[in-house]
Amino acid sequence: MIVKDDKQPTAIGVVIPFVFRHWLKQPVRVAIVLVGFLGATVADLFMPVYSGHLVDALTSGPSDQAARHAAFVAFGGIVALGPLSIILRLVGLQAIAPFTLTTMSDVAREAFMRVQRFSTDWHANSFAGSTVRKITRGMWALDLLNNTILMTLLPSLTVLVGSMILLGLHWPVLGGVIAVGAVIYVAMTTAFTIGYIAPAARVSNSWDTKVGGTLADALTCNAVVKSFGAEALEDARLNGVMSRWRARARRTWLRHNATNTVQLVMLLCFRASVIGCAILLWIAGRASPGDVTYVLTSYYIIHAYLRDVGIHINNLQRSVNDMEDLVTIYGEPIGIVDAPGAKPIDIQGGRITFEDVTFLYGGHRAPLYDGLSIDIRAGERIGLVGRSGSGKTTFVKLVQRLYDVSGGRILIDSQDIAKATQQSLRSQIAIVQQEPILFHRSLAENIAYGRPGASMAAIEQAAWLANAHDFIVHLPQGYGTLVGERGVKLSGGERQRVALARAFLADAPVLILDEATSSLDSESEALIQEAMERLMKGRTSIVIAHRLSTVRSLDRILVFDRGQIVEQGTHAALIARPGGVYRGLFERQAIEFGQISAAGQTKARLAASPQP
Repeated sequence: MIVKDDKQPTAIGVVIPFVFRHWLKQPVRVAIVLVGFLGATVADLFMPVYSGHLVDALTSGPSDQAARHAAFVAFGGIVALGPLSIILRLVGLQAIAPFTLTTMSDVAREAFMRVQRFSTDWHANSFAGSTVRKITRGMWALDLLNNTILMTLLPSLTVLVGSMILLGLHWPVLGGVIAVGAVIYVAMTTAFTIGYIAPAARVSNSWDTKVGGTLADALTCNAVVKSFGAEALEDARLNGVMSRWRARARRTWLRHNATNTVQLVMLLCFRASVIGCAILLWIAGRASPGDVTYVLTSYYIIHAYLRDVGIHINNLQRSVNDMEDLVTIYGEPIGIVDAPGAKPIDIQGGRITFEDVTFLYGGHRAPLYDGLSIDIRAGERIGLVGRSGSGKTTFVKLVQRLYDVSGGRILIDSQDIAKATQQSLRSQIAIVQQEPILFHRSLAENIAYGRPGASMAAIEQAAWLANAHDFIVHLPQGYGTLVGERGVKLSGGERQRVALARAFLADAPVLILDEATSSLDSESEALIQEAMERLMKGRTSIVIAHRLSTVRSLDRILVFDRGQIVEQGTHAALIARPGGVYRGLFERQAIEFGQISAAGQTKARLAASPQP
């Protein structure tokens, strides 16, 4: 039973034009590949013609001078066609290798560029491992697709059409038999491939992607797995996904086997029809022994190509299935795009102005911000405080234009950031996150990330300012030390200081600090707090504060509650306001800290008391 899938024609209709568009970027190489492989195929196509002439010459006897001449001519043609086919095929092979490699690298690079520019929400909702698997699987599927179409499928179709024409010119009935048989075979093979194999292959690929995502998720969080001794749990989780993938892959392979069996049966029927027709022509005196040899030789070539056509169509469909997810990436909207005619923004002082800003998260009915207006002076140090979900993080993401506002506008130095290029905007904003992420590269490369090409002296100076130089030089390879994936080889305090060094070296006029000391020991906190104070000097600084003791020295504190700024002022002014939101938050933290301190002192006394 053939299962129809309405989505599959769309997949072919999207993937094939996508591939052809990339072919057109290398027209000369495509032409050379086609000339090479199709030329070699045409040479193979005329081999049966000379074979038939040779048999006819041989049947006339060696005493016939004309027959001997015809035999040598046929032999010469057969000998000449062999090297010609090899040379042309070699030309095609030499051209298809750089052509395919260039196309593969272009497709992978462009997909990576798009993924890099997708929205923050897209990345938050996508497995990195699954995305990598989609790109790499699609890249290698392109290799199979190029080989299938250029090296095998087009030559196969050339042989079929050419043989039908050549045989049809001599015997129209035989040409018609071959035409009808070939059309039925190709049509049935295509129908089985698209309607029967493709749906199973699509499901199998989706589970293949889930396998990659599950592996990446567990390996990325290996520290958590080890801390809970949950290796067996993750083994079981992967086994569950693998068992489902195995069942789907098995179904796909079995459908391939069933289709191949049907193809072989059709070929047997086709062979009987062609040979039977040739015998009838010989009985009727319309075909000589050489003609029958020509027909039989042509059929065996046609048979080989027809058998391979089934394989090629299966390979074509498989490559289309494998590329479908990759092509989907090209169809995903970028999210945040530069406005037409966007120009680089020039930030000097760093004055930030929110003018009647409205912002609504996708899928939410009520806006988070509704008419939010605030002005931050150039060089002013601002603290953002409030309960979780009150709008602090969204505020700094809007400043970076990681999201577009729903209404109003945001200005930096009187320039609308929506009309500026994103690269120029973000390159002039340094950010130190609460959980800094480092690349699995050297410390020097991580520090210089915001300023590529910086000298070693500048890198070391930034590390000095961030209180990071001392621990770096004591590492086995110093600034050349690799930090591990996401910086796992370093402690939390060390990662924070490297992130601060990166911000120092970037030397941006606007600075965003997502409170970096909330989960550190007192010594690391003191070093980082000192570096942060040094870093904020002369810069417009926005500090997201989780521990309110860190905002006491800031110029102004904005208190957020449900997307509104309900209070603002200095620490002293806000703490003096009876019943104020900020005062309530501060007093609650002071009580919690006092309880923790009392518990710590009690524990210390118990530990110091003599045991009975």
